[in-house]
Amino acid sequence: MATSPASPPGPEGSPRPSRVLDRVLVLEMVRVTEYAAIAASRWIGRGDEKSADQAAVSAMRDALNRLAFDGRVVIGEGERDEAPMLYIGERVGTGAGPRIDIALDPLEGTTITAKAGPNAMSVLAIAEEGGLLNAPDVYMEKLAIGPGYPPGIVGLDRSPSANVKALAEAKGVRPSEIIACVLDRPRHEALIRELRELGCGIHLIGDGDVAGVIAVTNPETTIDIYLGQGGAPEGVLAAAALRCVGGQFYGRLVFRNEAERERARRVGIADLDRIYALEDLARGDVIFAATGVTDGSLLKGVKRLRNGRITTESVVMRASSGTIRWVRGDRRGDPPTR
Repeated sequence: MATSPASPPGPEGSPRPSRVLDRVLVLEMVRVTEYAAIAASRWIGRGDEKSADQAAVSAMRDALNRLAFDGRVVIGEGERDEAPMLYIGERVGTGAGPRIDIALDPLEGTTITAKAGPNAMSVLAIAEEGGLLNAPDVYMEKLAIGPGYPPGIVGLDRSPSANVKALAEAKGVRPSEIIACVLDRPRHEALIRELRELGCGIHLIGDGDVAGVIAVTNPETTIDIYLGQGGAPEGVLAAAALRCVGGQFYGRLVFRNEAERERARRVGIADLDRIYALEDLARGDVIFAATGVTDGSLLKGVKRLRNGRITTESVVMRASSGTIRWVRGDRRGDPPTR
Protein backbone atom coordinates (compact mmCIF):
# COMPACT_ATOMS: atom_id res chain seq x y z
CA MET A 1 0.00 0.00 0.00
CA ALA A 2 1.61 3.27 -1.11
CA THR A 3 0.73 6.57 0.52
CA SER A 4 1.27 10.03 -0.87
CA PRO A 5 1.03 12.53 1.99
CA ALA A 6 0.15 16.11 1.27
CA SER A 7 0.11 18.33 4.30
CA PRO A 8 -1.15 21.85 3.61
CA PRO A 9 -1.80 24.08 6.60
CA GLY A 10 -4.91 22.94 8.45
CA PRO A 11 -8.11 24.98 8.45
CA GLU A 12 -7.92 28.13 10.55
CA GLY A 13 -8.91 27.23 14.09
CA SER A 14 -8.00 23.57 13.59
CA PRO A 15 -8.64 21.47 16.70
CA ARG A 16 -5.85 20.02 18.79
CA PRO A 17 -5.00 16.38 18.12
CA SER A 18 -7.34 14.09 19.99
CA ARG A 19 -6.00 11.86 22.74
CA VAL A 20 -8.69 9.39 21.74
CA LEU A 21 -8.12 9.24 17.97
CA ASP A 22 -4.73 7.59 17.74
CA ARG A 23 -2.89 8.22 14.46
CA VAL A 24 -2.92 4.45 13.83
CA LEU A 25 -6.65 4.78 13.25
CA VAL A 26 -6.01 7.00 10.23
CA LEU A 27 -4.83 4.14 8.02
CA GLU A 28 -7.11 1.63 9.74
CA MET A 29 -10.06 3.69 8.47
CA VAL A 30 -8.70 3.36 4.93
CA ARG A 31 -8.62 -0.40 5.38
CA VAL A 32 -12.29 -0.33 6.40
CA THR A 33 -13.44 1.69 3.37
CA GLU A 34 -11.25 -0.43 1.07
CA TYR A 35 -12.94 -3.63 2.24
CA ALA A 36 -16.40 -2.17 1.62
CA ALA A 37 -15.50 -0.74 -1.79
CA ILE A 38 -13.93 -4.00 -2.99
CA ALA A 39 -17.00 -5.97 -1.89
CA ALA A 40 -19.36 -3.54 -3.66
CA SER A 41 -17.25 -3.57 -6.83
CA ARG A 42 -18.43 -7.08 -7.71
CA TRP A 43 -21.85 -5.56 -8.35
CA ILE A 44 -20.83 -2.67 -10.61
CA GLY A 45 -23.13 -2.52 -13.62
CA ARG A 46 -25.18 -5.53 -12.49
CA GLY A 47 -28.39 -3.53 -11.96
CA ASP A 48 -28.80 -4.87 -8.42
CA GLU A 49 -28.65 -1.99 -5.92
CA LYS A 50 -29.68 -4.11 -2.93
CA SER A 51 -26.95 -6.72 -3.38
CA ALA A 52 -24.29 -4.07 -3.96
CA ASP A 53 -25.27 -2.24 -0.77
CA GLN A 54 -25.49 -5.43 1.28
CA ALA A 55 -22.04 -6.55 0.17
CA ALA A 56 -20.55 -3.20 1.20
CA VAL A 57 -22.38 -3.14 4.54
CA SER A 58 -21.29 -6.67 5.48
CA ALA A 59 -17.66 -6.03 4.55
CA MET A 60 -17.49 -2.71 6.41
CA ARG A 61 -19.06 -4.15 9.56
CA ASP A 62 -16.65 -7.08 9.52
CA ALA A 63 -13.67 -4.74 9.13
CA LEU A 64 -14.85 -2.43 11.93
CA ASN A 65 -15.34 -5.34 14.30
CA ARG A 66 -11.67 -6.29 13.95
CA LEU A 67 -10.51 -2.96 15.41
CA ALA A 68 -9.65 -2.29 19.06
CA PHE A 69 -12.11 0.42 19.94
CA ASP A 70 -15.61 0.85 21.33
CA GLY A 71 -17.47 2.41 18.43
CA ARG A 72 -21.02 3.69 18.25
CA VAL A 73 -22.75 4.19 14.89
CA VAL A 74 -24.40 7.64 14.87
CA ILE A 75 -24.93 7.83 11.10
CA GLY A 76 -25.61 4.47 9.52
CA GLU A 77 -27.98 2.35 7.50
CA GLY A 78 -31.06 3.53 9.37
CA GLU A 79 -32.86 2.88 12.62
CA ARG A 80 -32.58 -0.53 14.25
CA ASP A 81 -35.95 -1.77 13.01
CA GLU A 82 -35.00 -0.81 9.44
CA ALA A 83 -31.43 -2.12 9.22
CA PRO A 84 -30.11 -5.53 10.30
CA MET A 85 -26.55 -4.21 10.68
CA LEU A 86 -24.70 -0.91 11.00
CA TYR A 87 -27.91 0.59 12.33
CA ILE A 88 -27.90 3.81 14.32
CA GLY A 89 -26.80 3.03 17.86
CA GLU A 90 -25.06 -0.26 17.04
CA ARG A 91 -21.76 -0.86 18.85
CA VAL A 92 -18.87 -1.98 16.66
CA GLY A 93 -15.24 -2.82 17.29
CA THR A 94 -13.84 -5.21 19.87
CA GLY A 95 -15.17 -3.07 22.72
CA ALA A 96 -11.65 -2.70 24.15
CA GLY A 97 -10.22 0.74 23.52
CA PRO A 98 -11.34 4.33 23.02
CA ARG A 99 -15.00 5.26 22.69
CA ILE A 100 -15.67 6.87 19.34
CA ASP A 101 -18.61 7.96 17.21
CA ILE A 102 -18.82 6.72 13.63
CA ALA A 103 -20.70 8.14 10.65
CA LEU A 104 -20.66 5.84 7.66
CA ASP A 105 -22.09 5.05 4.28
CA PRO A 106 -20.66 1.72 3.07
CA LEU A 107 -21.89 2.48 -0.45
CA GLU A 108 -22.61 6.12 -1.22
CA GLY A 109 -24.20 5.76 -4.62
CA THR A 110 -26.05 2.43 -4.80
CA THR A 111 -27.83 3.42 -8.01
CA ILE A 112 -24.55 4.68 -9.45
CA THR A 113 -22.92 1.33 -8.73
CA ALA A 114 -25.78 -0.66 -10.20
CA LYS A 115 -25.56 1.42 -13.40
CA ALA A 116 -21.74 1.67 -13.45
CA GLY A 117 -21.94 5.46 -13.20
CA PRO A 118 -19.33 7.84 -11.74
CA ASN A 119 -18.57 8.85 -8.14
CA ALA A 120 -19.72 5.84 -6.10
CA MET A 121 -17.65 5.60 -2.92
CA SER A 122 -17.40 3.91 0.44
CA VAL A 123 -17.10 6.61 3.13
CA LEU A 124 -16.84 6.99 6.89
CA ALA A 125 -15.88 9.54 9.51
CA ILE A 126 -14.93 9.08 13.14
CA ALA A 127 -14.70 11.49 16.06
CA GLU A 128 -14.55 11.40 19.82
CA GLU A 129 -17.81 10.42 21.47
CA GLY A 130 -20.30 13.24 20.93
CA GLY A 131 -18.33 14.78 18.07
CA LEU A 132 -20.72 13.95 15.22
CA LEU A 133 -24.34 15.06 14.93
CA ASN A 134 -26.78 12.16 15.12
CA ALA A 135 -28.76 13.36 12.11
CA PRO A 136 -32.14 11.77 11.29
CA ASP A 137 -32.68 10.09 7.94
CA VAL A 138 -34.49 13.05 6.35
CA TYR A 139 -33.57 15.63 3.74
CA MET A 140 -31.18 18.46 4.47
CA GLU A 141 -30.87 21.74 2.58
CA LYS A 142 -27.14 22.14 1.96
CA LEU A 143 -24.79 24.93 1.00
CA ALA A 144 -21.04 24.46 0.70
CA ILE A 145 -18.05 26.40 -0.61
CA GLY A 146 -14.35 25.67 -0.51
CA PRO A 147 -11.62 27.19 1.67
CA GLY A 148 -10.11 30.65 1.32
CA TYR A 149 -13.22 32.82 1.63
CA PRO A 150 -14.24 35.14 4.51
CA PRO A 151 -16.43 33.49 7.17
CA GLY A 152 -20.16 33.87 6.60
CA ILE A 153 -19.85 35.01 2.99
CA VAL A 154 -22.75 32.69 2.11
CA GLY A 155 -25.70 31.44 4.14
CA LEU A 156 -28.98 29.54 3.99
CA ASP A 157 -30.86 32.66 5.05
CA ARG A 158 -30.10 34.15 1.61
CA SER A 159 -31.32 33.29 -1.87
CA PRO A 160 -29.22 31.12 -4.19
CA SER A 161 -28.68 34.18 -6.42
CA ALA A 162 -27.43 36.26 -3.50
CA ASN A 163 -25.02 33.51 -2.48
CA VAL A 164 -23.63 33.11 -6.00
CA LYS A 165 -23.20 36.88 -6.39
CA ALA A 166 -21.40 37.16 -3.03
CA LEU A 167 -19.11 34.26 -3.90
CA ALA A 168 -18.37 35.72 -7.35
CA GLU A 169 -17.47 39.08 -5.82
CA ALA A 170 -15.13 37.43 -3.32
CA LYS A 171 -13.52 35.39 -6.09
CA GLY A 172 -13.19 38.41 -8.34
CA VAL A 173 -15.28 37.04 -11.21
CA ARG A 174 -18.73 37.53 -12.70
CA PRO A 175 -21.63 35.37 -11.43
CA SER A 176 -21.73 33.76 -14.87
CA GLU A 177 -18.25 32.37 -14.20
CA ILE A 178 -19.34 30.50 -11.07
CA ILE A 179 -20.09 26.78 -11.39
CA ALA A 180 -22.60 25.20 -9.01
CA CYS A 181 -23.05 21.52 -8.28
CA VAL A 182 -26.69 20.41 -7.89
CA LEU A 183 -28.36 17.01 -7.61
CA ASP A 184 -30.48 16.40 -10.72
CA ARG A 185 -33.86 16.02 -9.04
CA PRO A 186 -37.38 17.37 -9.79
CA ARG A 187 -37.34 19.14 -6.41
CA HIS A 188 -34.52 21.34 -7.72
CA GLU A 189 -36.31 22.66 -10.80
CA ALA A 190 -36.80 26.15 -9.33
CA LEU A 191 -33.21 26.26 -8.05
CA ILE A 192 -31.80 25.25 -11.43
CA ARG A 193 -33.99 27.81 -13.21
CA GLU A 194 -32.83 30.60 -10.86
CA LEU A 195 -29.16 29.72 -11.35
CA ARG A 196 -29.50 29.59 -15.13
CA GLU A 197 -31.28 32.95 -15.21
CA LEU A 198 -28.22 34.30 -13.41
CA GLY A 199 -26.01 32.77 -16.07
CA CYS A 200 -24.36 30.45 -13.56
CA GLY A 201 -22.88 27.20 -14.84
CA ILE A 202 -24.45 24.06 -13.35
CA HIS A 203 -22.82 20.68 -12.88
CA LEU A 204 -25.73 18.27 -12.46
CA ILE A 205 -25.07 14.98 -10.68
CA GLY A 206 -27.36 11.97 -10.59
CA ASP A 207 -26.37 10.78 -7.12
CA GLY A 208 -23.54 10.91 -4.61
CA ASP A 209 -23.80 14.29 -2.96
CA VAL A 210 -20.94 13.58 -0.51
CA ALA A 211 -18.60 13.66 -3.50
CA GLY A 212 -20.49 16.69 -4.79
CA VAL A 213 -19.86 18.67 -1.61
CA ILE A 214 -16.21 17.63 -1.36
CA ALA A 215 -15.72 18.74 -4.97
CA VAL A 216 -15.88 22.41 -3.89
CA THR A 217 -12.54 21.94 -2.08
CA ASN A 218 -10.69 20.70 -5.17
CA PRO A 219 -9.84 23.40 -7.74
CA GLU A 220 -9.41 20.74 -10.44
CA THR A 221 -13.16 20.04 -10.40
CA THR A 222 -13.86 23.75 -11.22
CA ILE A 223 -16.92 23.54 -8.91
CA ASP A 224 -17.32 26.63 -6.72
CA ILE A 225 -20.48 25.99 -4.72
CA TYR A 226 -22.82 23.15 -3.80
CA LEU A 227 -26.54 23.90 -3.46
CA GLY A 228 -29.71 21.92 -2.88
CA GLN A 229 -31.37 19.21 -0.83
CA GLY A 230 -29.90 15.78 -0.14
CA GLY A 231 -29.80 13.28 2.69
CA ALA A 232 -29.03 14.67 6.16
CA PRO A 233 -26.73 11.75 7.07
CA GLU A 234 -24.67 12.44 3.95
CA GLY A 235 -24.52 16.06 5.07
CA VAL A 236 -22.72 15.03 8.26
CA LEU A 237 -20.23 12.93 6.28
CA ALA A 238 -19.54 15.78 3.88
CA ALA A 239 -19.14 18.21 6.78
CA ALA A 240 -16.60 15.87 8.37
CA ALA A 241 -14.53 16.01 5.20
CA LEU A 242 -14.70 19.81 5.01
CA ARG A 243 -13.78 19.94 8.69
CA CYS A 244 -10.46 18.38 7.68
CA VAL A 245 -9.63 20.44 4.58
CA GLY A 246 -11.40 23.73 5.17
CA GLY A 247 -14.39 25.38 3.55
CA GLN A 248 -17.82 26.41 4.71
CA PHE A 249 -20.90 24.23 5.06
CA TYR A 250 -24.42 25.05 6.20
CA GLY A 251 -27.31 22.64 6.58
CA ARG A 252 -30.95 22.83 7.59
CA LEU A 253 -33.20 19.81 8.05
CA VAL A 254 -36.19 19.55 5.70
CA PHE A 255 -39.31 17.71 6.86
CA ARG A 256 -42.06 16.47 4.57
CA ASN A 257 -44.46 15.31 7.27
CA GLU A 258 -44.97 14.91 11.02
CA ALA A 259 -43.47 11.40 11.00
CA GLU A 260 -40.14 12.86 9.86
CA ARG A 261 -40.30 15.55 12.55
CA GLU A 262 -40.87 12.85 15.15
CA ARG A 263 -37.89 10.90 13.78
CA ALA A 264 -35.74 13.98 14.39
CA ARG A 265 -37.03 14.37 17.93
CA ARG A 266 -36.19 10.72 18.67
CA VAL A 267 -32.51 11.33 17.94
CA GLY A 268 -32.40 14.42 20.12
CA ILE A 269 -33.07 17.25 17.64
CA ALA A 270 -34.95 19.94 19.59
CA ASP A 271 -34.78 22.96 17.24
CA LEU A 272 -36.23 21.68 13.98
CA ASP A 273 -35.52 24.96 12.14
CA ARG A 274 -31.89 25.31 13.16
CA ILE A 275 -29.24 26.16 10.58
CA TYR A 276 -26.17 24.01 11.28
CA ALA A 277 -22.68 25.28 10.54
CA LEU A 278 -19.68 23.06 9.94
CA GLU A 279 -18.67 22.58 13.57
CA ASP A 280 -22.27 21.91 14.62
CA LEU A 281 -22.14 18.78 12.47
CA ALA A 282 -18.57 17.64 13.10
CA ARG A 283 -16.74 18.91 16.19
CA GLY A 284 -13.20 18.50 17.46
CA ASP A 285 -10.68 16.23 15.83
CA VAL A 286 -12.20 14.23 12.97
CA ILE A 287 -10.87 11.54 10.65
CA PHE A 288 -12.55 11.10 7.26
CA ALA A 289 -11.82 8.27 4.82
CA ALA A 290 -13.21 7.32 1.42
CA THR A 291 -12.42 4.68 -1.19
CA GLY A 292 -13.68 4.88 -4.75
CA VAL A 293 -16.00 2.14 -6.00
CA THR A 294 -16.44 3.58 -9.49
CA ASP A 295 -14.27 6.22 -11.15
CA GLY A 296 -15.15 9.76 -10.15
CA SER A 297 -13.97 13.35 -9.78
CA LEU A 298 -12.38 12.61 -6.40
CA LEU A 299 -11.18 9.00 -6.63
CA LYS A 300 -10.58 6.22 -9.12
CA GLY A 301 -12.71 3.14 -8.69
CA VAL A 302 -11.82 -0.44 -7.85
CA LYS A 303 -10.04 -2.26 -10.69
CA ARG A 304 -9.95 -6.06 -10.93
CA LEU A 305 -6.95 -6.94 -13.10
CA ARG A 306 -6.34 -9.97 -15.28
CA ASN A 307 -3.59 -11.25 -12.98
CA GLY A 308 -6.07 -11.48 -10.10
CA ARG A 309 -4.84 -8.37 -8.32
CA ILE A 310 -7.19 -5.61 -7.17
CA THR A 311 -6.29 -1.92 -7.10
CA THR A 312 -8.01 0.77 -5.05
CA GLU A 313 -7.68 4.50 -4.54
CA SER A 314 -8.54 6.14 -1.24
CA VAL A 315 -8.23 9.44 0.56
CA VAL A 316 -7.95 9.91 4.32
CA MET A 317 -7.97 13.27 6.12
CA ARG A 318 -7.52 14.48 9.67
CA ALA A 319 -8.89 17.76 11.04
CA SER A 320 -6.24 18.44 13.70
CA SER A 321 -3.33 18.41 11.25
CA GLY A 322 -5.08 19.31 8.00
CA THR A 323 -3.27 16.31 6.51
CA ILE A 324 -4.61 14.66 3.37
CA ARG A 325 -3.20 11.29 2.33
CA TRP A 326 -3.95 9.72 -1.03
CA VAL A 327 -3.57 5.97 -0.75
CA ARG A 328 -3.26 3.57 -3.65
CA GLY A 329 -3.77 -0.06 -2.76
CA ASP A 330 -2.68 -3.06 -4.79
CA ARG A 331 -3.65 -6.40 -3.28
CA ARG A 332 -3.81 -10.04 -4.26
CA GLY A 333 -7.49 -10.95 -4.42
CA ASP A 334 -10.41 -10.06 -2.18
CA PRO A 335 -9.87 -9.35 1.52
CA PRO A 336 -10.49 -12.27 3.88
CA THR A 337 -13.86 -12.48 5.63
CA ARG A 338 -14.75 -14.05 8.92
